[in-house]
Amino acid sequence: MELGCRIDTRAKLGAKSWNGTSVTIHLPAAADELRNLDTLTPREIVAELDRYVVGQQAAKRSVAVALRNRIRRQRLPPEVASEVVPRNILMIGPTGVGKTEIARRLARLSGSPFVKVEASKYTEVGYVGRDVDSMIRDLTESAVDMVRREKRAEVKEKAERNVEERLLDLLLPPPRPGFAAEGEGPAGERAGEEPLRSTREKLREQLRRGALDTRMVEVEVRERSFPSFQILTNQGVEEMDVNLKDMLPGLFGGKTKQRRVTVPEAREVLRSEEEARLVDAEQVARLAVERVQNSGIVFIDEIDKIAGREGGHGPDVSREGVQRDILPIVEGTTVSTKYGPVHTDHVLFIAAGAFHVSKPSDLIPELQGRFPIRVELESLGLEDLVRILTEPRNALIKQYQALLATEGVEVSFTDEAIREMARFATDVNNATENIGARRLSTILETVLDEVSFEGGAAGPRAVRIDAAEVRAKLAPLVKDQDLSRFIL
Repeated sequence: MELGCRIDTRAKLGAKSWNGTSVTIHLPAAADELRNLDTLTPREIVAELDRYVVGQQAAKRSVAVALRNRIRRQRLPPEVASEVVPRNILMIGPTGVGKTEIARRLARLSGSPFVKVEASKYTEVGYVGRDVDSMIRDLTESAVDMVRREKRAEVKEKAERNVEERLLDLLLPPPRPGFAAEGEGPAGERAGEEPLRSTREKLREQLRRGALDTRMVEVEVRERSFPSFQILTNQGVEEMDVNLKDMLPGLFGGKTKQRRVTVPEAREVLRSEEEARLVDAEQVARLAVERVQNSGIVFIDEIDKIAGREGGHGPDVSREGVQRDILPIVEGTTVSTKYGPVHTDHVLFIAAGAFHVSKPSDLIPELQGRFPIRVELESLGLEDLVRILTEPRNALIKQYQALLATEGVEVSFTDEAIREMARFATDVNNATENIGARRLSTILETVLDEVSFEGGAAGPRAVRIDAAEVRAKLAPLVKDQDLSRFIL
């Protein structure tokens, strides 16, 4: 199976500003700008993660080694590879320090199916909570969507050609079989085909130029109806859904109807139909299941919320029950999905939690043993927040600058202003709840509130934010502890 990672390039998108001038916005590299993951060493994987996550080198090293071990496993003989299981990772650290972002970027880097689940949601229904198998079903759905997009991209050119022919058939319906435009017999039919072919080619040229975009055509679309009932059983809703679709196919979106739409809208409808027709659904399901089994990543967040041991009361019973339900999934089992059975033996599990009240040793011993690699993430300090504001490719300041640039507003920050925002974020985190880098979003929203509200209404202009303006906006809120709890 081919895996890849993003190379250090940027895609440029030309956005129109309020006065029609073109503004260049740098976006992350496109999906086709991939390198072969086989060529990346753990050190290079860490360097890729450094472009999005500041600090936390220990966690980056651990996930880089885990990812590289997958490539090493694929090079082993089958009888040896089947015995090599992933080294699951337990990340320990407060909220907002990059636990989720590291796992998400790792999945994007490797092109692996990825799903993030909250461990606490499995305590909401009864004592054992929601069916834990649903995390593997969600992962499989993610893989199916990923493979389907790849396959549709492969057949895109052929689908476009088919769509063009179908649009021309709608704009200029072909003559009925056996109908002769001039005279009788085959000679008359051939004579009548010439002007029809010429007219069709003229329409094709106009269609490609967009000259027919205002024309209305009738297309047959499938109704997106879904019955509004739900059946809860031990199998779960998903399994019942499969059975109902088999028994009552007409009830689940099988009907079609005629709609009158413009040519661009018809193109979208027909393109979707053609791509679905050209892509083999069984092949998509098979490849998706293989990808889940060999490279799937499950991120279990808030695992500290289910860290309860025997002898507890109330929700503690539920917590231990959820741990025992998660255990076979992590150990390796077979989960039934609508796309076939999925074996979880080689799925990588990354668990994370703050562990403020509980500690990792409060997990049941069997589950502790399934997360052999433990990494403690550090709390973010002033210098870390300064770097987060400016260094990553998706830094908050760069996002706000790009958004306002679409309306002709060029926003810049002095170095002192950036440091002041980081200092205020640190002070509020220390005085109230420490939510790490997430505090910076609230700080920036407060500082840029007036600029964002006015936007380009006053015309194109340059706005420079200095330290004095930051202090004027934030100091009153930080001093008032009650206000800062609600606003910042």
